Amino acid sequence: MSNVAELLKGAAALFPDEVVTEAHVRHFDLPLGAGRFALITLDNGFDHTKPNTFGPQSLAKLDAAIDQVEREAAAGEIVGVGVTGKPFIFAVGADLKGVEALKDRDHAVAIGKGGHDVFKRLATLAVPTFAYYNGAAMGGGVEVGLHCRYRTVSAALPAFSLPEVFLGLVPGWGGCTLLPNLIGADKAVSVIIENSLSQNRQLKGKQVFELGIADALFEGADFLEQSLVWTAAVLKGEIVVDRPEIDRGEGWDKAVERGRFVADSKVHGAAPAAYRALQIIADAKNGDLQAGYDAEDEALADLIMGDELRSGLYAFNLVQKRAKRPAGAPDKSLARPVTKVGVVGAGLMASQLALLFLRRLEVPVVLTDIDQARIDKGVGYVHAEIDKLLGKGRINQDKANRLKALVTGVLDKAEGFSDADFVIEAVFEEMGVKQQVFAEVEAVAPAHAILATNTSSLSITEMASKLKNPERVVGFHFFNPVAVLPLLEIVRGERTDDASLATAFAVARKLKKTAVLVKDAPAFVVNRILTRFMGEVQNVIDEGTPVAVAEKAVEPLGLPMSPLVLLELVGPAIGLHVSETLHRAFPDRFTVSANLKRVVEAGKRGFYVYDSGKPELDPEVAALLQQGDAVLTEEQVRERVLGAVAQEIGLMLDEGVVAEAQDIDLCLITGAGWPFHLGGITPYLDREGVAERVNGKRFLAPGVASVPA
Repeated sequence: MSNVAELLKGAAALFPDEVVTEAHVRHFDLPLGAGRFALITLDNGFDHTKPNTFGPQSLAKLDAAIDQVEREAAAGEIVGVGVTGKPFIFAVGADLKGVEALKDRDHAVAIGKGGHDVFKRLATLAVPTFAYYNGAAMGGGVEVGLHCRYRTVSAALPAFSLPEVFLGLVPGWGGCTLLPNLIGADKAVSVIIENSLSQNRQLKGKQVFELGIADALFEGADFLEQSLVWTAAVLKGEIVVDRPEIDRGEGWDKAVERGRFVADSKVHGAAPAAYRALQIIADAKNGDLQAGYDAEDEALADLIMGDELRSGLYAFNLVQKRAKRPAGAPDKSLARPVTKVGVVGAGLMASQLALLFLRRLEVPVVLTDIDQARIDKGVGYVHAEIDKLLGKGRINQDKANRLKALVTGVLDKAEGFSDADFVIEAVFEEMGVKQQVFAEVEAVAPAHAILATNTSSLSITEMASKLKNPERVVGFHFFNPVAVLPLLEIVRGERTDDASLATAFAVARKLKKTAVLVKDAPAFVVNRILTRFMGEVQNVIDEGTPVAVAEKAVEPLGLPMSPLVLLELVGPAIGLHVSETLHRAFPDRFTVSANLKRVVEAGKRGFYVYDSGKPELDPEVAALLQQGDAVLTEEQVRERVLGAVAQEIGLMLDEGVVAEAQDIDLCLITGAGWPFHLGGITPYLDREGVAERVNGKRFLAPGVASVPA
């Protein structure tokens, strides 16, 4: 065992700040007279908000605990060994802070081998081993259990996953090898590839059991007691665990093929992790576990030393850490309480906002609009959505009744807003209309009320310019669909005061949104970058490049959808409107596509038809397009589009639109679904050399979202 200990000792020296997970061993007699049992409990000494992780020292602690039970098993002192976690947490895998610190491949290999060598010992003990998934289990937490002979899972378990591919890794401590050999390749591909690439989808306890990962499912309240009774019955031979035969023929190959199709559709070959994981799954077909573990070690080491993983970890830290402490936000203590919310407008966007405020703040929400029919429709939408939540069991009848009672609609703003603390408008995107709405609201709302606008591109300063109290106007720009996309761009006008801004951030936190402070500049962050991006794609089409070539050119970016499909989602008319707004502000860089204008004037909802199930250029749109004769290759298109985006981001940072490049990436990841594995956009532009080519410098320092030198 000395080589494992030495390996872990060397790794621990690189990672002095590790939060160490202890592995406590206790002994007791099992029920039913089944014999003496050893239970290893993983616990880092903190509550559930700081989950158990496995860094080098934590692996060494588990290794030492296994030393002890191995001796006891060999001496015939125990009949079995179990592994469980602290309350609400089993373990959530490798400590990623340690992975970020690694600078050379040998250390990366050591991390893989260290985990394998410790976990493998659970499979070779002289007595049966059991994993009791009592709480959240991810990555290495799932894998330590896969090395045991039997597994039980709590019905209350909220999150179970192998999320490594999502971050740019592979499940490298046995996941890629053991899981397909346990539940079959197809189910393993769903867990390792499909769930990971679907925004890191989590499994609940019942699904873990139904997939066959766990052999038994017990209620959360007495999970461990029930698991131990079950364990005793297994050890006495009263319960025999039957596992289905695994298809090691054509079914296995088809599963891997399906995985490749999923990976291609999600990352378009732009990130290697999914493909490395699939190769290991493909090779695991023959059941040679050690060959699988060796392949996992090599894949882990290669990926740890690659920039994609560093970009994934960078994105993870943005979403988990930076998002919780928004750069430039005023002191929280300045925020005023919000006990009633007003919404101007009752269309779809306004109704979505009303529902969100209602669900998160649980305060009275009142909608107004220009006629009663619209108001009734808006309130009706909110009621219908509450009924859906009730139908899905997400809320109970009492909560549904209470929420419905809190939402009302009135024609008279004075009646609706006289005691509101926060009023948000979601009316037509036209400056005159917005200014009129705010003048009407200011006349009737209390002096302290925040006046928030959901504008996507108009100036907050100009919108507030005619008010008596412009300091309380703040931009509060949500992204559609409101319930799904986490980003909220909070825009400070020139006169917005700290108390209003602090209140806006406090409300955003209660809404569970990722708030980023943005300067009052045309189209703020996401729409400005996307409009420049889409504008350049439209430019090359207008100049003569075929639509299919222009669309395919940006596939290596791994975006959730192609530019013209995104335009369809946004709506060509809105896309045109934003491009016109930005063209007025920056005529030298933002164009207004004549072809897009024709598409909008013809009343078309997009460029494509879907008659065959796949997007195909609409013949009517094709007939409208007037193109030049400058035909570019995919590579030339990509170079132009990325160059335009790099230039725009450089200018935005020079203008101080956001505090740092990190905020640009946070906005694109949470507001536009930009790929997590690329770290947003700036690491990709750095890695491809585009940032230096266009701006003469990188966006991020070397070692940030890249391997440290």
